[in-house]
Amino acid sequence: MKISGLSTRKKASSVGLDITSESIAATEVQDDGSVGRTAITPLQPGVVKEGDLVNREVLSDALKDLFSRHKLSKSVRVGVANQRVVVRSLQLPLIEDESELDNAIRFRAQEAIPMPLEQAVLDHQVVAKRDGGDGNKVMDVLAVAARRDMVTGILEAVRGAGLQPVGIDLSAFGMIRALKSGSAPESVATGEMPVPTSLYCHLGDVTNLAVARGNDCLFARVSPYGIDTIADRLANRRGVAIDEARELIMEVGLEEDVELFSQDGADIAREMLEEGATKLAEELRMSMDFYGAQEGVTPVDRVVLCGPGSTIPGLPERIQAGLTLGVSVDLPAALAHLDEEDAARLTVSYGLALEE
Repeated sequence: MKISGLSTRKKASSVGLDITSESIAATEVQDDGSVGRTAITPLQPGVVKEGDLVNREVLSDALKDLFSRHKLSKSVRVGVANQRVVVRSLQLPLIEDESELDNAIRFRAQEAIPMPLEQAVLDHQVVAKRDGGDGNKVMDVLAVAARRDMVTGILEAVRGAGLQPVGIDLSAFGMIRALKSGSAPESVATGEMPVPTSLYCHLGDVTNLAVARGNDCLFARVSPYGIDTIADRLANRRGVAIDEARELIMEVGLEEDVELFSQDGADIAREMLEEGATKLAEELRMSMDFYGAQEGVTPVDRVVLCGPGSTIPGLPERIQAGLTLGVSVDLPAALAHLDEEDAARLTVSYGLALEE
């Protein structure tokens, strides 16, 4: 999703920024596609809530400190993942003229997107051009609308840290770019088999979901229910800080007998995780239902999990039990040299830094 007025000039390197309620993840990608420096730093509670920026000044200070300490390139591509971004799939007659296409998308978006377009930044991506049912040429278009004040707030925070934003993108698009090549079987990558339709799911503070075939995103949504929801419930029940609750969830997981853990609250953490796994599986099923309700879509073949929640022991297997499709956990090959938990946290920031 490009924002009008931002430079798209190619830099020697750029840094993808994935900002969540828990932390900032930054991945530097060189112009040859190789990964440079990476960094993850905690973010104090309340700065970001459910993917939405609450405190610009504190975020600016955290970014300034992060980039100074790790000597990262100041050219950044920032991801957004919250419920003030709406993604809709539109089917239009084939339109070759760009200005006519922009007008047609804006006209259709007024009906399909539940926000006043004068308060939004609207962008689109042509997914496919094909023959329609009546024999006429049609095009499938993914329309993305983001609240203008939300985008402006992020840009002000980034610029306030002395950084140069060269792009704002959906975090879902970054997730797809990061995982699409590494998650496809070799027979698919070499063209011997059709490209599968995949449901990508990033388990973080929120749950970021996208259906894609190869490079093409066909559907995306953000659920506010994520790993932080589980941690927050645990923190409230035990009267501890959310950071402590997050650590306990990661430690206890869903694999080993809970009686083996000596930590206070391990049994409660297990209970919260079991309920959370059921809810997350429901969110994935709901997303597939939403996607499947669109006209002319191809069925989802598989589910690919990523993000911090995918490293919680036993959680992917428990989600798998609640679905009828195969579920795998994936990391970008370019981050394979890193610790598994760090690579999982850096997945989206890596994809954001990649040139489209």
